[in-house]
Amino acid sequence: MTPTDAPTTPAEIDLQRGSIVPGDPDLRIWPQLDQGSPEWIAARCGLLTASVIGKLITPSLKVADNETSRGLIEALVAERITQHVELINSTADMERGTLDEPYARDLYSAQYETVHEVGFAVRQIGLHKVGASPDGLVDSYGGIEIKSRKPKIHLRTILTDKVPAENMAQVQTCLLVFGRDWWDYTSYAGGWPLHVIRVYPDPAWQAVIKEALDTAEEKAAVMIADYRAITDGKPISPRIDHYEEMEMGI
Repeated sequence: MTPTDAPTTPAEIDLQRGSIVPGDPDLRIWPQLDQGSPEWIAARCGLLTASVIGKLITPSLKVADNETSRGLIEALVAERITQHVELINSTADMERGTLDEPYARDLYSAQYETVHEVGFAVRQIGLHKVGASPDGLVDSYGGIEIKSRKPKIHLRTILTDKVPAENMAQVQTCLLVFGRDWWDYTSYAGGWPLHVIRVYPDPAWQAVIKEALDTAEEKAAVMIADYRAITDGKPISPRIDHYEEMEMGI
């Protein structure tokens, strides 16, 4: 898949249309945004989200200050400045995950409880916002995170009965964003039984998530201010979609 630009900008997605959850004015939900659609990509533009916040946190639950964390903040700042999202090439694992997700969700609904799909949500935490795109919500108290795994990883998850460390930040952020009682980490592989691990809000995790959010936003604000000071008065070069031109020439 060739990289493409999201043709819809956040300005065209009226974020005020998000549904406010009764009793929780800091949470807005967009149930109709299809995950992966241009509108969904645009709504997430420049926002720190559950899927990437783990890059800001170390294994010892400290706020990271390394090339990975700086790179993420720079990418989000670039999106805010340009209102443009650089899409990444899809890998085989990513494509398998997209294809497997509906099957895993149906299995979970059949074996546990009915899952309701939601496109995107944003929670206001203090002065800042964090987003999440869940794989599903369960009634008013739970949610699920589906991971399509290679057999050896699925086997490891079954035997250890532990959420892989690289996925815990995402699950805990979803719990924080939606204010849910639990989140079911759901490991799926075709030809294997579904394996579900129930995760509850962890105060230590949620504290470092909030700290990482604050730190990232402080650094982002400095970057944006410096950029504006350095580039003030300079013309902006046009953006050219070379991939679109290549496709037109075929």
